[in-house]
Formats: sequence, structure tokens, C-alpha cells
Amino acid sequence: MKLFNVTGAAWSYTRIAWWGIVAPRTERAPLVLAQAVIRDGSRVLLAVRSDLWGWELPGGTVEPGESVENALRREVLEETGLEIDVDRHVGDYHRTGFRPHTAKVYAAHAVGGCLRTSDETRDVDWFDADRFPETLFPWYREPLADCFAGEEPVTRRERQGVASILAGMRIDLAMRLGKGD
Repeated sequence: MKLFNVTGAAWSYTRIAWWGIVAPRTERAPLVLAQAVIRDGSRVLLAVRSDLWGWELPGGTVEPGESVENALRREVLEETGLEIDVDRHVGDYHRTGFRPHTAKVYAAHAVGGCLRTSDETRDVDWFDADRFPETLFPWYREPLADCFAGEEPVTRRERQGVASILAGMRIDLAMRLGKGD
């Protein structure tokens, strides 16, 4: 039986609150994330980060001077151990509210490496595209649907308010208590 680590969860929530509320007010440039829908036939690779537990697309922050596609390759390799080729741009997701950012999502496929976790990811796994886990963060459902729906990149605007924060916490707690997928 898993024991719930209150201190670990509290520390994660404190860091995430800082990252989501305070950090955006101190940064000079808007945050840009590169994220991948990595496909293998009808399966999609998802990851669980080490801080907020819930399934999500692998990827991360684009560093100054780095191209989005190079950032995507670097972040996926760091988080999953896989080398990827980028197939196409799925879309840009401009999110306001908690931790304003733009997520640039790309379809990709693995070309090398060995699937593994890292310091940033506590789990990585393949899921059937028609049956994602209940503990997939809700803000990833639309990019996944867009990836499978068409070839043209989309632009979406989303607000991540209190409902998004509560959904993320519910999923995180379910995973920490061993009640998630």
C-alpha cells in the first residue's frame, strides 16, 4: 500500500504556485513550451512529471536562442530517453490565467533511444489513442484531439483558472493516493 507523502505534495504545490503565480511577473519574455504527441501506430507516449503527478505530453521550456523543434528534441530525450523526428506542427495553445504561456505542440515519432524515466519524470508509458487514462490532465485532451483530427496547425486560446487548478490537484492527489491509472 502506498503511503501518501503530505510533505512531498505540499512542497510540490508550493513550488508550482510560485511558478504559476509569482514567476510570470518577474520574467522578461513570455514562456514558450514545446510539447510532443509521440505516436507509435495507434499508441501515444505520455509522461508523469516528478512535481505534479498526472499524465501529460512530454516536453518543456524553449531556452533563449533555441529553436522550438530543437527544444522539443532535447526535452523529450531528457524526459523519456527517446530520440524523435518531428512530423508536423499540431498547433499553438495560448493559455492565460495560471502560468500564462504558449504551448507549441508537434506530432513526432521515435527514431532511437531507450524509453526510461528521469529526474523530471516519474513514469512514461504508451497508451491507446482511443483510451487515454482518467488521470490525463484535461488541458492535454484538446491538443491530442487536434493531432488526430487533421493536418493543418490550429491556434487555440484557453484560460486556466480555478477549475483547471482544482482539476490538476484532483488528478495529482488521485495519483499520489494510488487511485489513478
